[in-house]
Amino acid sequence: GGPIIGGIHDHISGAYLLTHGDTKFTKEEAFDILYKAQISAELPEPIVENGKEYYTGKQLFSLLLPKDLNLTYKAKICKKCAECKKEDCEYDAYVVIRNGQLIKGTMDEKSFGAFAGELLDRIVKDYGADEARKFLDSITKLVIEVINRRGFSTGIDDEDLSKEAEDRIQEILVNAEERVKKLINAYEEGILEELPGRTLEETLEMRIMQVLSEARDKAGSIANEYLEEESEMRGKVNSARIMATTGARGSLLNLTQMAACVGQQAVRGERIKRGYIGRTLPHFKKGDISARAKGFVKSSYKKGLDPLEYFFHSMGGREGLVDTAVRTSQSGYMQRRLINALQDLKVEYDNTVRDTRGVIVEFKHGEDGADPSKTDWGKTVNVRKIIDKVISRREAKAVVKERGG
Repeated sequence: GGPIIGGIHDHISGAYLLTHGDTKFTKEEAFDILYKAQISAELPEPIVENGKEYYTGKQLFSLLLPKDLNLTYKAKICKKCAECKKEDCEYDAYVVIRNGQLIKGTMDEKSFGAFAGELLDRIVKDYGADEARKFLDSITKLVIEVINRRGFSTGIDDEDLSKEAEDRIQEILVNAEERVKKLINAYEEGILEELPGRTLEETLEMRIMQVLSEARDKAGSIANEYLEEESEMRGKVNSARIMATTGARGSLLNLTQMAACVGQQAVRGERIKRGYIGRTLPHFKKGDISARAKGFVKSSYKKGLDPLEYFFHSMGGREGLVDTAVRTSQSGYMQRRLINALQDLKVEYDNTVRDTRGVIVEFKHGEDGADPSKTDWGKTVNVRKIIDKVISRREAKAVVKERGG
């Protein structure tokens, strides 16, 4: 039900840089950006500060929106606070568009990303595909011009952590290894409780995987927390973090593995167990089932893996490559079989699905008769959206009345 085509990579990063916070451009810069992006529109009143005229990024973005558009939603950068402050969000993560003006919020993947763009989806459904194409073309030119002008690059220093953050991460990883040792001792002493429907060995493996997974996630949270604080305190833009949080490219897991800890390597969803008799590598004692001996990579990519970690990591990586090759042939053959099975079916004017003999296969296509391109992410009718639309229109009318319009 969402738009298949949308912005990616630089489009998303550029939109974030343009609209996040109170980004300002001088009158000359704004004119130059709009000229180079081939956008001609009537400009709003500029903001005057210290006798100088400025345009905000939100004002420039608003030039491309339909004039009667009203929309509210949470951006991808939303931190999912316990209590949402909505329009008063301190992270500028709550998007408010009134009468075609971006009042609050930041543009990111949730606005016009492929499959996720709420703003793009609304333009397609309310104004048509042609209007959406024009919007996407114009926004691409605008944000690429902004990103070219401002500059946006990532380097190894985007993953730099303070001594304090590294110490906290090390403490978490050491604690996790200790917890794994305790689980192994409990297993050997016969006091480990079996999980329902699992053997004692399976229970041990599942509990160890859980402990190590939690440790990596906690290490990642500390790294992310520090990188965010660093950005705010020093006013330094961390490009890698921007790309991960806005949905432009990568994820916080990628950042975690680069800056904090790579984590457990798995083959067929389990810790690494194949290798030599009774052990994974000759560097370990026979019967050693500790975290390190079964493929837990404590290092980060930035620090570098030691030879044993590197070997285990290559085992996990090999599985990914083989899976990709196997999946391609399997999905290709599956598609061919589906085409052959369904090629003589069609939807008739009475909404039934029939074969060439006229025999009914389905009384309603898709069992609900809904056109996927017109549904709202799978929902035939999204009542919440209709209510929001009515409320935002009323609010917009009230604002116009107050201004004496």
